[in-house]
Amino acid sequence: MDLGLQLGYWGAQPPTGTAELVAAAEEAGFDALFTAEAWGSDAFTPLAWWGRETSRLRLGTSIVQLSGRAPTSIAMHALTLDHLSGGRVVLGMGVSGPQVVEGWYGAPFGKPLARTREVVDIVRQVLAREAPVTSDGPHHPLPYAGEGSVGLGKPLRSIVHPLRADLPIWLGAEGPKNVALAAEIADGWLPLFFSPASADLYRPWLAEGFARPGARRTAETFEIAATCHLEVTDDPGPVLAALKPSVALYMGGMGAKGQNFHHEVFVRMGHADLARDVQELFLAGRREEAAALVPDDLVDQLHVVGDAAKVRDRVAEWEAAGVTMLLLSLTSADDVRRVAETLA
Repeated sequence: MDLGLQLGYWGAQPPTGTAELVAAAEEAGFDALFTAEAWGSDAFTPLAWWGRETSRLRLGTSIVQLSGRAPTSIAMHALTLDHLSGGRVVLGMGVSGPQVVEGWYGAPFGKPLARTREVVDIVRQVLAREAPVTSDGPHHPLPYAGEGSVGLGKPLRSIVHPLRADLPIWLGAEGPKNVALAAEIADGWLPLFFSPASADLYRPWLAEGFARPGARRTAETFEIAATCHLEVTDDPGPVLAALKPSVALYMGGMGAKGQNFHHEVFVRMGHADLARDVQELFLAGRREEAAALVPDDLVDQLHVVGDAAKVRDRVAEWEAAGVTMLLLSLTSADDVRRVAETLA
């Protein structure tokens, strides 16, 4: 199983010490560097900025939001960075949620599965460069001939010859249909809040996708990159406590009460009552109380925290559950080196 450094997205200010963190990951033998986006920093710019100092790490997005750019624009970003990095890009994409899509991007959220399929098809057309890019839509028709059109659109082919037609596309997915779609049309899957304890929940959904006619990959050639926090420590209590606000945020606050995909993940995992209570407190502005409800054993299940022996055992469990890469949120170069030494 490979290790990746998950830089995520920025908070109120750009992070500090990132250059040292990335350099340590490259030196320690990590496989990849990933960045993300929400409604602040974008995923591509930090990846290009920090990735320029690397020569070996794969450079991935986890995730680029599909509604933030036209599909051809996503492809342009990916093929440009793939050239600049010598073929190291992994394009991770996902639909995000209705609050972000409609509130931040001003686009309709409806039919996320159909939109995902359409975007992936267009991106692959750009990268293949076998013919001018066309799409029947309805979400991203190319050429556009709808309301406001002047009728001069024409199918175009990328001026730049992409470095790789098979640049890997991974999808962020949480629900049954979306996970099955990822297994059908993508090269990898970026789950959120995956753990060995929940692996059986996802296996039939993945199997459904792999079994579909024309499925791109098999279970043996499909990558699963799960994000978690890993920390080697003899005192896990404070670490688990520090992770609870993040779990509470996604469980209760990252979405509307009636439609929060992260909340639904915890419900499917068997934590319906907890998820309901955390959501009610979080949406009422009682965030500290919401975080306090999250039990230690759930946080421990979702992350890898403990002494060296426990960390090695837990990582082996994640690998046995089908994870091909752990995307680790680490905070210092020393943490990167400690993880590498522990798992060497």
